[in-house]
Amino acid sequence: MQIFICDDESQILADIAKRVSECLPNSSIRTFISGVELLECLKMEICDVLLLDIDMPDITGLEIAERLAGQEKRPLLLFVTSHDELVYDSFQYHPFAFLRKSCFDKEIGAALTDCVRELGRREKHFCFKAEGNRISLLLSDILYFEAEGNYLILFSKERQYRFRSTITSVENALSGCGFIRIHKGFLVNQTSVRLMNSEKMELSDGTILPIGKSYTKTAKEQFLRYMRT
Repeated sequence: MQIFICDDESQILADIAKRVSECLPNSSIRTFISGVELLECLKMEICDVLLLDIDMPDITGLEIAERLAGQEKRPLLLFVTSHDELVYDSFQYHPFAFLRKSCFDKEIGAALTDCVRELGRREKHFCFKAEGNRISLLLSDILYFEAEGNYLILFSKERQYRFRSTITSVENALSGCGFIRIHKGFLVNQTSVRLMNSEKMELSDGTILPIGKSYTKTAKEQFLRYMRT
């Protein structure tokens, strides 16, 4: 899970990040000391959850929420503030939660548990680092992975990404998410498959991939299960 936190007070920012990390130790957390810095990052990256201070000097949390309102992949928005009276102003931006700084330690655990549950109901993302950037893609946007030495090439509907990993580790990370290992060098999103026989697989974009002999049986069984659901 990718979590962004923005607050203009450095100590409070550090305290919030520490508490969030304690609640979700396996999450990826990034902190921002200003709303301008946050918005610049959000032009390049997306996050699953955004903890946002409302009262900030350069741009307020409400103004940031307004800019994010039209985005298709809007994060779960958790307003964090010491001004309880602002809760009514925040309603128009449909926040997922409103956390009071005075009660943050008590309230954050339940709020993050609700976030995990909500994200589980939504489509999952695959997060990785490529070209110096942290990238998060919807699984439905991924066509397949191809091994290249100590690297993987991720083929999405829009472009390709090259990052350091192994195909086995990604296969394990995406276990149960609908990805089929068809070859020692290929891991395919089952939703992108158009045709399949014992030797090759054709994807929705016209790509033809070979099927390794040792993977034929399990790949075919997995794809048939998918087709029956």
